[in-house]
Amino acid sequence: PETTTGGRALKFYASVRLDIRRIGAIKKGDEIVGNQTRVKVVKNKVSPPFKLAEFEILYGHGISVEGEIIDLGVQNGLIQKSGSWYSYQGERIGQGKDNARNFLLENESISNELRDNVRKIMLPDSEDAEHDEESEDDQN
Repeated sequence: PETTTGGRALKFYASVRLDIRRIGAIKKGDEIVGNQTRVKVVKNKVSPPFKLAEFEILYGHGISVEGEIIDLGVQNGLIQKSGSWYSYQGERIGQGKDNARNFLLENESISNELRDNVRKIMLPDSEDAEHDEESEDDQN
């Protein structure tokens, strides 16, 4: 059983508690360049608890946005994965996730297009909110 050090007060008074775990290493050759991380919301007084998130943290860069775009693109069918190859709209973007990530870093227009498509699928209401804000700006 996991216990939080510092007594009962920390568990009681905290509004949000996160359990952050390293679940794997990201290697480039023999060198470790980052971590695969899992974050679980253990307690949350301000929104629904027990949510789970997995992402990559690259040393010197932070959370890998391109890695998330690739993962969510595969999950939502925007990126096709066959073996270790990743393809977007019939074009191969890389063999292995690291090469696909580098492709998105080099081709910002494709990265932005893919990110926008992922957002449209995962956040359908946010598109309506953006149009509402634009129409309010036009009226003023």
